[in-house]
Amino acid sequence: MAQFGPVLTAMVTPFTPSGELDLEAAQNLARYLVVNGNDGVVVAGTTGEAPTLSHDEQAQLITAVREALPDHTVIAGTGSNDTRAAIHNTERATEAGADGILLVTPYYNRPSQAGIEMHMREVAKATDKPVILYDIPVRTGRKIETDTLLRLAEVDNVVAIKDAAGDPAETARLLSLAGGAYEIYSGDDSLTLPLLSVGAVGVIGVATHWVGKQMSEMIAAYHKGYIAEAAALNATMIPSYVYEAYPDAPNPVPSKVMMNLLGLPVGECRSPMGPAPGDLVDRAKAVLADLGRSVA
Repeated sequence: MAQFGPVLTAMVTPFTPSGELDLEAAQNLARYLVVNGNDGVVVAGTTGEAPTLSHDEQAQLITAVREALPDHTVIAGTGSNDTRAAIHNTERATEAGADGILLVTPYYNRPSQAGIEMHMREVAKATDKPVILYDIPVRTGRKIETDTLLRLAEVDNVVAIKDAAGDPAETARLLSLAGGAYEIYSGDDSLTLPLLSVGAVGVIGVATHWVGKQMSEMIAAYHKGYIAEAAALNATMIPSYVYEAYPDAPNPVPSKVMMNLLGLPVGECRSPMGPAPGDLVDRAKAVLADLGRSVA
């Protein structure tokens, strides 16, 4: 169960006030997360603003977080809509000591299912590390269809899926057909409990930046059969789910505001994410107050 641990956070990437990569802050944040309910982290993913990082910055970030977390899981986002670039990033992440690879569907150019399958197979061949496929059609423009996922289950090191497709019923169907080939990680915090009910093992979260302990407790309660307790814990996190999905502040803008409030300086997002709306700090404070936490 949950070979990478049940709770991983797709970590924001800290930047200095001038917009440069802040590796010391990244190490501090990674250590904070594993003390606060997380089994490990994902670096250079969507929440980590990977599209705005150079390949060198991605490698530096993975190396720094690996050094900070020698005894916890570090998954590296290496995806691209260019197969050659994804292979290159994957090779560098493997050299940097990542425990696994998070591989998002090629985005923007909207490849066919055959193209998606070929891309995933070619990138998986570039590493001996386990690969988590990342299915998030709202961002990529393409769903990885169930038949494609079943064929990719033949690849020895493709072992898990970060599921942000928003269709628990189809996830249940996939698991019924895949014969144990995949572990499912929720890629949508608000759907973690429903996905657990159809067989998911954990979450790669965003709100877990600040509710990692609650999420860990919820997943543990569910797997022990304490369903009412899990539902109650989930209810305490609903304001966080609403906050992180604020339409005027796309992820990771809300997460960065929250972590800055908690005394973990991560800077602002790089363009084109845009500045945080003026009311977002007050919204973040309200979420923390609801959780019984104070601003640093």
